[in-house]
Amino acid sequence: MDNLKITVYQGYLFWENTDKNLQNISLRLSGIREKTNLIILPEMFNTGFTMNAEALGETMDGKTMQWMQKTAQKFECVVTGSIIIKEKDKFYNRLLWVRPDGTHEHYDKRHLFALGKEDNVYTAGTKKLIVELNGWKICPVICYDLRFPVWLRNVDEDYDLLMIVANWPEKRALHWRTLIPARAVENQSYVIGVNRVGHDGNEVYHSGDSTCIDPNGNVVYYKRDEEDVYTFSIIGDEVKKARRAMPFLKDADRFKIEE
Repeated sequence: MDNLKITVYQGYLFWENTDKNLQNISLRLSGIREKTNLIILPEMFNTGFTMNAEALGETMDGKTMQWMQKTAQKFECVVTGSIIIKEKDKFYNRLLWVRPDGTHEHYDKRHLFALGKEDNVYTAGTKKLIVELNGWKICPVICYDLRFPVWLRNVDEDYDLLMIVANWPEKRALHWRTLIPARAVENQSYVIGVNRVGHDGNEVYHSGDSTCIDPNGNVVYYKRDEEDVYTFSIIGDEVKKARRAMPFLKDADRFKIEE
């Protein structure tokens, strides 16, 4: 398992304005000066966290997917983040995992944020996604999923990196900063959380607090309140050493989530 170079984009999102967001993100990413393996964007990075799915939903070959494919090809890396997808008269908060050759996989948000009425608009996903990149097994999830450790439990070392894309508000930032290290330590994996900054169209403020935590709970990266495009490495040997020194995962409870 090679070291993995990650670029995170903690950005301001223009409310319900796909063109402006894609232009701004392209501009911000143009400052990347080193080779990266993965670019991570926030939840609903092209619109902000909106319930206006009818007007803003796209197909799987729509404008934003095409932009992601071109961006992945340009940087020769995977690009990921979530957008609103319309499929068979249903809407999904869908994370797209887009490779440089244009192929892709997706994950539909499992836990819909009822407090924000997300469950009235979107359809929940039922399947976890594990993808592989340079020998790393990666589990990408979306925002509210962070609160549900059973869904994220690393059974049989399913993943080495848990990745959360989010629109997590500042008023619950303490929860974000508490749960991410907890998920890293209990699952003996790296955890990366990528959030947005600024006020959204509902005047909800987001402080970012994007972060990377290693399997022992140490902070690799953290940024609050400001837009940031930052590239750092995560170390494969750190995962292996943590699991060898403290083989806790083998003692974990076995369970199955019933639909």
